[in-house]
Amino acid sequence: MAASDKLVGAGALLVAVIVFVYYTLWALILPFFPPEHPIHNHFPPREWAVRIPAFLLVVGLSAVGAFIGSVLIKEGRKRREKNAVKQA
Repeated sequence: MAASDKLVGAGALLVAVIVFVYYTLWALILPFFPPEHPIHNHFPPREWAVRIPAFLLVVGLSAVGAFIGSVLIKEGRKRREKNAVKQA
């Protein structure tokens, strides 16, 4: 494994940890602070703590569905071409 692969992996892990900690603070810890506390200035409104993951889930499932659909269409075309060659 190349050193650059390890560096990219470490960077991705670091980004994932930062996003996880930020989201955990935002969605789970922030409600325990009073609304006038200055920490609320560092986070978007709490409604986005639900909207953003829901949007990402819809986009991700749509991408997976589109990928599976395109694979099924390509396989169907290959199968039809193969059957046409066999019959000819």
